[in-house]
Amino acid sequence: MQKRTGGPIEWLIPLAFVGVMSWLIWHMPAFMLDWVPYTSDSLRGQVEAIYKKADITPNLGGIFGGHIDVIDMTALILSPILAVIGARNVKAAGIEYEGASSIDRAALFIGRVTMMMIAVMTIVMLYEVFMRYIVEKPTEWANEMTLWFASFVFLTSGFYAMQQRSHIRIFLLYDAVPRWLQKVFDTISTLLIVMFAFFLVYGSFKQVFVNKLYKWELYGSAFNPPIPATLQPMVLIVITLVAIQAVLNLIADWNKEPVIHTDEPDEEEIEMLRKAVGQD
Repeated sequence: MQKRTGGPIEWLIPLAFVGVMSWLIWHMPAFMLDWVPYTSDSLRGQVEAIYKKADITPNLGGIFGGHIDVIDMTALILSPILAVIGARNVKAAGIEYEGASSIDRAALFIGRVTMMMIAVMTIVMLYEVFMRYIVEKPTEWANEMTLWFASFVFLTSGFYAMQQRSHIRIFLLYDAVPRWLQKVFDTISTLLIVMFAFFLVYGSFKQVFVNKLYKWELYGSAFNPPIPATLQPMVLIVITLVAIQAVLNLIADWNKEPVIHTDEPDEEEIEMLRKAVGQD
């Protein structure tokens, strides 16, 4: 029986999540200034100057006299709520691997969020084309906004690809050995992923979270988004999720029958694609 997606809510929730997280990331300095102690007044003043220049709602005033306003706090509260609702309501499509664990559902939800980010990127690029070639008033922010979103898409799609087992694998030797040796190969590859993630996080934690995020390093352009301050921590977060997902994949696939990989097309998948595009 063909699986069906969860309807509009499966796409509206990820879209709302993209909006909420975009607001939180743009206003992250407000939370840092109110909740993170700074080691020097000059550094705090530097971050505060950046925030005042980028604040979208400067007239709202902070809660309890701080920098966090009511919209910031609302976005912070909504972000986990939307994530939980989205993960609980996401439905695996016919050609997707669903999985049974909570992180599997989180990966499926992140996959939907990634798709929404691609849609947002497309809209931004179309807007820039219209402004540049029709109105002849190009924007200063569209190109870098697209670059920023594309970087997040690249990272989050890696987590989704690991959960879907759709990353590139070479099966020439793998398919030629017995199942017990395949399990050895799977264990070794998972250990290598976990080791890589551990040493990457361990070796770059201070550089990323102290020198980039803590100082809220900007891109240095006319639009000047905080690309270094946000993307480098995201790399460490995603590689950690990928490592956890790799371990869960190993456990989930341990007792499964070996899959024979051939160059022949998957007839069942082709049939599902035909139904998806409305062809019988």
